[in-house]
Amino acid sequence: MSFAQASPLAGLSLAEVAARVLTCTDCPLSRGRTHAVPGEGAENARVLFIGEGPGWHEDQTGRPFVGPAGKFLDELIASAGLKRPDVFITNVVKCRPPGNRDPLPDEIDACRKYLDRQLEIMKPDVVVTLGRHSMARFFPGETISRVHGTWRRQNGLVCFAMYHPAAALHQQSLKTTLQTDILKLPGLLQEVNRPAQAEQPAKQLNLF
Repeated sequence: MSFAQASPLAGLSLAEVAARVLTCTDCPLSRGRTHAVPGEGAENARVLFIGEGPGWHEDQTGRPFVGPAGKFLDELIASAGLKRPDVFITNVVKCRPPGNRDPLPDEIDACRKYLDRQLEIMKPDVVVTLGRHSMARFFPGETISRVHGTWRRQNGLVCFAMYHPAAALHQQSLKTTLQTDILKLPGLLQEVNRPAQAEQPAKQLNLF
């Protein structure tokens, strides 16, 4: 069973999902937003980055990762030999939590259907989780300090865990960690496209 199988948005296109997000009132976050942030990027993206929630800059523009953390994410993407227009970037919640606080479980649940459908449409080769709230969905019961830089297969998806780029803005040592972890992504992309008999078993966490 895939994450997206039970999505109530089955049949909607990526643009139609975005349109639903822009008018969504399914949780209290909608009342304080300037703009909802559905996500952006290539519909056929091999890599889907999932953050936690929009910040102030994202709320103002309606685009994901456009503030200081976004600039660092752009650098990380480039260091992995990718370009931002070739990937897709979104968040587990599509509206800014007040004061940039952590998203609450009911807010994440309210937005889950949108992420489900985005995953179903794109079928990315690799899902990169950014931060612990994104990680928690795909690495249940784990801590980010333990699983960052590792990957696993979860419900048909190859999921790769990383710290959130914003963490590096507050803790300089994590900048090096993020820069090291992202360099594993090209090898992982090669690995998941090998013939089925050469794939890593589901229980394998670390590519290297």
